[in-house]
Amino acid sequence: MTRDETSPPNAMLRRLPLIVIGLAAVLGFFFLRDYFTFQTLADNRETLIAFRDSNYIATVLVFMAVYIVIVGFSLPGATIATLTGGFLFATFPGALFNVTAATIGAIVIFLAARWGLGERLAAKMDASDGAVKKIKAAIDDSQWEALFLIRLVPAVPFFVANLVPALVGVPLVRFAVTTFLGIIPGAVVYTSVGAGLGEVFARGETPNLGIIFEPHILFPILGLCCLAALPIVLKAVRGKKGI
Repeated sequence: MTRDETSPPNAMLRRLPLIVIGLAAVLGFFFLRDYFTFQTLADNRETLIAFRDSNYIATVLVFMAVYIVIVGFSLPGATIATLTGGFLFATFPGALFNVTAATIGAIVIFLAARWGLGERLAAKMDASDGAVKKIKAAIDDSQWEALFLIRLVPAVPFFVANLVPALVGVPLVRFAVTTFLGIIPGAVVYTSVGAGLGEVFARGETPNLGIIFEPHILFPILGLCCLAALPIVLKAVRGKKGI
């Protein structure tokens, strides 16, 4: 059997994990979005607390497993999961559980995309000429800074920040480290909101999920974005000046 005859099945097999994730995301959007809500958390808060108090380790493991599945398959409910982490485990260690689970889920998408598309696409970009190769070279030259930047900017969707690095050949370790560290600021903010849900439930209110865009939260995060972007800008300026 020739290579050409075996390539199509192999190509489909390599893309299967990404296809499964895509299908799960679509199905989850239509069938699960009404379940992963703040009201669901409010309605089941006493049951969750009772289970946590009697099975703490099991609660941590189940919570993180569910969070990994939500992120890894791009299901709706990541924000609610983060709030739940704070509600059940306080800001700390809740933030640690949230960040760890989100990072593992992100790695699932990253590996699926890299296995299905990223390795071949990155190789084609390296072998190409002109603007495409220059863009790839620019990304490679400032990978750490660029990866931190897309994690810190609140406007960059989490799925996009997981997918793009896989398509440009970012190493797994570098992706994992920048994901874990880069999502800490936002995760701490939302976990702290979750930690205060007991009072919110008592008042019959809903949490302020727009808190990350309030000046006292947003400006420090933007400051971190500027720090991450500064080396990229300096490299660009030095490149133009021929330094």
